[in-house]
Amino acid sequence: MPFRTRAVVTGAALATAAALLGPAEAYAARNDGERWTAAPAPGGGARPSAQDRPYFYLEGAPGTVLKDRLALTNPTGSAVTIRVGGAPAGPGRWIVTASEEVRVPPRTRADVPFTVTVPGDADPGDHPTALVAEASGRKAAVPVHLRVTGPALAALSVEDVAVERRGSAAVIRYVLVNRGNTTLAPRLAVHADGLFGPALRRAARVLPVTLPPGRRLPLTEPWPDPPALDSVDVRLTVTAAGGARGTAVAAYTAVPWGAAALPPAGLLAGAAVWRLRRRRRVGDSRAGAAQKAPCQAEATRASAPQVGASQASAFQVGTSRASAPQAGPCRAEADA
Repeated sequence: MPFRTRAVVTGAALATAAALLGPAEAYAARNDGERWTAAPAPGGGARPSAQDRPYFYLEGAPGTVLKDRLALTNPTGSAVTIRVGGAPAGPGRWIVTASEEVRVPPRTRADVPFTVTVPGDADPGDHPTALVAEASGRKAAVPVHLRVTGPALAALSVEDVAVERRGSAAVIRYVLVNRGNTTLAPRLAVHADGLFGPALRRAARVLPVTLPPGRRLPLTEPWPDPPALDSVDVRLTVTAAGGARGTAVAAYTAVPWGAAALPPAGLLAGAAVWRLRRRRRVGDSRAGAAQKAPCQAEATRASAPQVGASQASAFQVGTSRASAPQAGPCRAEADA
């Protein structure tokens, strides 16, 4: 968005303002090789220092007008004319500076007031933007962390997950999308499961990125030791403060380079059948063990000492009722 045309602050006017505001507004250059700078103005007319704000932080409800000042410092020996305004897109259009061209005399600092008018229909949450200064073929952007008060919504999604082979390694590509109204610091966990069991386990860790509202951010995850032969489901799970959570799965088939000429389905079919048969063998062995237990109990009861006639009769009636469903399997096992 082009800068709006406003009155140019002349060098004489700035010099007069500097004289009225006091010596703190004059900034002495360390050497003539330094260039002009733009930064948040320190409070109380103090001299700029390393402890000054690195960015603007403004907060207000929809419909409010927020105010602050941008400090333009010219440490050189000649005057410079600097154009200032909000970023040309998004919330930057809510920013209006007192002047859009400022002539800063040598070794002088000029503070430029500006306002941020929050629209009445602005969504609650973070609306990051910047103040941009431009002169002498260079630009400087000062971040403006703008927060509109109201209910916060933390939401994100993971999209476009894909696995690419790179020699003996692989890389996982994905896109994070902030679908809420707060800036997120996402955490990523990676799990991959193949025909032969787990292939990758990475616990959740904080990613070195911040995700403003509405932002789409392509990212990659290295995988230095993927399986050489397997069919794998790769699952990415991303979380963030406020209950934000997103997950997505991508399929990945690994084929050895020496077997690249063979159909991947044929190579993996054998592995799948082997794994299925192994599961069945384990299931059959467990079932057999479960059947032997009641038979052993029945054999123990059969070899128990004899009791009185009345007691024996009662015992036999009770035993026949309880063991009748087991007679078939036990007899079959004995016959076998």
